[in-house]
Amino acid sequence: MEKELIEYIAKSLVENPETVTVNVVDGEKSTILELGVAENDLGKVIGKRGRIAKAIRTVLQAASAKSGKRVVLEILD
Repeated sequence: MEKELIEYIAKSLVENPETVTVNVVDGEKSTILELGVAENDLGKVIGKRGRIAKAIRTVLQAASAKSGKRVVLEILD
């Protein structure tokens, strides 16, 4: 569920939605979501001073609260 949420948010923000990729790395206590976007769209996903990235992470934490697992978003450059 978290993967689809991050894909949806990222595709809504960028100019090239076809380049958005989300890889899931499952661990015992946490899950890492690796978000990849086109180089020219990186700023749109991060935002000024990281505000958009922080907001995405906050939404992700709220969405994953039920699972009891810690979910981490990494934005790949």
